[in-house]
Amino acid sequence: MPEWLSLLAWGDSGWGDEMVRGAGWTLLVAVMSFALGIVVGTGGAAVKLSRMPLVPLLGDLYTTLVRGVPDLITIYIIFFGGGQAAMAVAKLFGYNGYIEFNALTTGVLALGFISGAYATEVIRGAVLAVPKGQIEAAKACGMSRWVLFRRILVPQVARYALPGLGNVWQLTLKDTSLISVVGLTEIMRQAFVASGSTKQPMIFFITAAVLYLALTSLSNKVFGKAEAFANRGVRRA
Repeated sequence: MPEWLSLLAWGDSGWGDEMVRGAGWTLLVAVMSFALGIVVGTGGAAVKLSRMPLVPLLGDLYTTLVRGVPDLITIYIIFFGGGQAAMAVAKLFGYNGYIEFNALTTGVLALGFISGAYATEVIRGAVLAVPKGQIEAAKACGMSRWVLFRRILVPQVARYALPGLGNVWQLTLKDTSLISVVGLTEIMRQAFVASGSTKQPMIFFITAAVLYLALTSLSNKVFGKAEAFANRGVRRA
């Protein structure tokens, strides 16, 4: 058996199962962060589309800062300052205990905060892309705001936003490699540990690249099917 293949064997004799386990952690963090980013992005889009004075400036400040600062710095800020910020807020409610974020929580919060900035712009653009005539027609038919939101706005925004959100997902998935700095044993962290133990970095970093490529390729197919489903019944020019 070639040496590189024995290093990737399953069980105690190799690192194959550890690398696959790392891929599982990568996927878990990416899904949780992306979901959080969608929630944050929806709120951010609502803020940026608000007609209240000065409120849109808060959304502009958020997206400008997050997209203008390297992602790694954002992760470090949340890693070192997230617990302190949480304790400061908790004290306002009478809790004086110690709060510390573990690696998973730090990674999800940081990547969710980052992906939320990009999702904000995608969702905002999708809302603006909905034809105003449809909104006016719905109001003319006597639809309430909730019915209009549920039956007109959400389906249309989802259709327009899916391609952009697919890019945000890919960005979030690849950004999980940065959270190895907080100690979470995802793909990159496991590759570092394995290469340090075996002194064979190329084998494990190439394996990491293959795992990332597999996840992103699968993601492309999933989002492609989602886009096809969202666009069903849409007449093509």
